[in-house]
Amino acid sequence: MRPPILYYRARRFFPRPLQVGVRRAHACIRRRATAATWPIDQLAGDTPRGFLGWPEGKRFALVLRHDVESRVGAANALRLAAVEESRGLRSAFYFVPRGYGDTGRIRSILASRGFEIGVHGLTHDGLLYASHQSFLRCSTEINDFLNDWQSVGFASPSSHHEFEWLHELDIEYDTSSFDTDPFEPQPDGIRTIFPVSQWDQQRKHLYIELPYTFAQDFTVFVILGHKDTALWTRKLDWIVDHGGMALLVTHPDYVVFPGDRRRSFTYDLGLYERFLDYVRQRYGDSCWYALPRDVARYWRDSVATQTEPPRNRQDVR
Repeated sequence: MRPPILYYRARRFFPRPLQVGVRRAHACIRRRATAATWPIDQLAGDTPRGFLGWPEGKRFALVLRHDVESRVGAANALRLAAVEESRGLRSAFYFVPRGYGDTGRIRSILASRGFEIGVHGLTHDGLLYASHQSFLRCSTEINDFLNDWQSVGFASPSSHHEFEWLHELDIEYDTSSFDTDPFEPQPDGIRTIFPVSQWDQQRKHLYIELPYTFAQDFTVFVILGHKDTALWTRKLDWIVDHGGMALLVTHPDYVVFPGDRRRSFTYDLGLYERFLDYVRQRYGDSCWYALPRDVARYWRDSVATQTEPPRNRQDVR
């Protein structure tokens, strides 16, 4: 399924409240229609061929990812990082190269403190995959940013993906897909809570696809209006039972920190903190707390290069 390019060309003409209202109405319909496969798709728990477990016998892997979509998100990045540092955790922040000014200082501080930096598209207009030709033109500039930022990971805005095209990027992994998420504009989940080895057709180039495996924060707290983290903790427990990868996507753009003025379409920091504390208190050292690049390299070395390339999971429904 291709991204809905016409929608993104028209979206800029509609005010934000209208966009959110349309998404809420759409979500009500989609939630009823996909109750059997969201938030948990039972087929996604199948253990992939060749996978023998996580490092040091850990029960599951936890990956924390933040997509930074605006100047507000960039300003909040270091504050969110401090919340994780206080719990002994590290995460990955993905910045838009041509979106909201120079983030060099923020990226440098984050990297020096053990956080990973990734590239989040080129712009955030939803048109990266408008055509293969336009993607090829953008890929040259994206590769320049990957090299300049010393990044090995890529995440497309709005979770758009064309897995074969992504071989044009100089990446070790991509994280632009999900196991199941009917509320995204390109809702074709790859139906697994494990990484996927993505070889090109000639089996010469490999990157690892890391699907996110929770509903995104904006979906849970703004679109669906949940007031607690039960949706996340329920899914986490299921992922742990199946020994998978718990990859959570949040956005510092939508987090309200203590003392800040509440903005439209935001949620309280305490919700994210409660989820982190739940993981720590319930699972402790049985979890592999990993950065995306660590998971991708482990999968590449222990699974991808030890087995034949699997069928492209994009075709699995």
